[in-house]
Amino acid sequence: MDESRTPGPLAVSAGRSGQRPGRRARGAVPRAPAENWWSRLWKPFWALPAVCVVAALVAGIILPLIEESWGTTRLQYVFQGGPDGAREVLGTVSSAMISVTGLVFSITIVVLQLASSQFTPRALGGFLQSRIVQGTLGIFIATFIFALTVTRYVRGSNVSEQFVPQVSVTLAFVLVLACMGYFLAFIHHITTTVQVSHVISRIGDQTLKTAGRMYPERAEDLAPTFGPTWSPDGGTPQVRLPAPRHGAITHVDYPGLARWAARHDVVVSVDRSVGEFLVEGQDLLTLWGTSELDARTSRKVYRFVGVGPQRVAHQDVAFGIRQLVDIIDRALSPGVNDPTTALQCLQELHRILRHLVQQATPSPYIADDQGQVRVVHHPQSVSDLVQLAVREPAHYGQDSLRMIPGLRAMLEDLQQVTASRYRDTIDRLLAGLPAPEDNSRPRRP
Repeated sequence: MDESRTPGPLAVSAGRSGQRPGRRARGAVPRAPAENWWSRLWKPFWALPAVCVVAALVAGIILPLIEESWGTTRLQYVFQGGPDGAREVLGTVSSAMISVTGLVFSITIVVLQLASSQFTPRALGGFLQSRIVQGTLGIFIATFIFALTVTRYVRGSNVSEQFVPQVSVTLAFVLVLACMGYFLAFIHHITTTVQVSHVISRIGDQTLKTAGRMYPERAEDLAPTFGPTWSPDGGTPQVRLPAPRHGAITHVDYPGLARWAARHDVVVSVDRSVGEFLVEGQDLLTLWGTSELDARTSRKVYRFVGVGPQRVAHQDVAFGIRQLVDIIDRALSPGVNDPTTALQCLQELHRILRHLVQQATPSPYIADDQGQVRVVHHPQSVSDLVQLAVREPAHYGQDSLRMIPGLRAMLEDLQQVTASRYRDTIDRLLAGLPAPEDNSRPRRP
């Protein structure tokens, strides 16, 4: 990186004097943590089943060797049969487990197809991330692998010395009992997961959790003052980093990016919002205060911004709202015609928006503890989120007897609790709804 830097881009307009570092409402680093290597390691659907398989393989190799070093086991509750009985038990376990594993896999595929066609393909991530589904597949495959591995250590009458790994055979039977418990939990899980109320509530809970991280400050608690701001001076050197691949921005490591910018005395501008789709070559980051950047440093900067094939709800509040709106659009389509599901999604959106309109939109300027702006980003504004939740349901629900009254009731309630800065947006959306035919509110059927 070029060591010659211009002080211009680091100039800021300070907020209130006397504010303690790290306690700023505006200019503070967002509290939403970025994905680390540990969370990415466990994120794929196959990660937990793969760990179960490796653990079963290692146990199936080591445990019989340990038993052989012990000699004859005289424990009361372990397997007491001979070599033929041990082979029969292990063969039955392995054949049964591989058959039930196929059944579990088939049920999983059917549930995914139902969820994709009934709700939205974007809602499949929650089902695939379920530890019950992953654990069920993992323990069934692990039991199959363990039984096969232990079988090779059973020595019968055709050799000089017989050996039956009694503890290992008993452990295989215990794993079968655990498989039955997981199978019952799996059946209960999928029967509740495909219920529309469960899907909608799960999306709402996840979105509210993300909103609590990304919008931590209430609008009424903020003093009417400006936080730190920043704009580049004319002629400030800059380096633009294009998107290395296509995909959606899944997360931004704000603390890490701010620390890196402070160490190198630059300002980093994240030119796209979280959740926005990129194509190769589009501007992703701009570094102000330097004119050169080597390839190694560029790779380090890219690590602070995650780009993936699909959006995730980790820092993307709009993605949760998008899922609920997609379900509404599908439910209101003539081919589906399910206004009750649409109204349930609207009620969940009401719950999310009622929280958001009382919160402050984060500042686009992130400063360090000394008040110097280090990162400039584009947070999702609360006004845009409200419009995202209302416009499409209002458009596709014009012919619905329940959707427009439901939207009107929601917006009228939001008017009562919203911060003043969002009132104009809510008033415009409310004025854009079709005029009510009467003064009655939607009633519960």
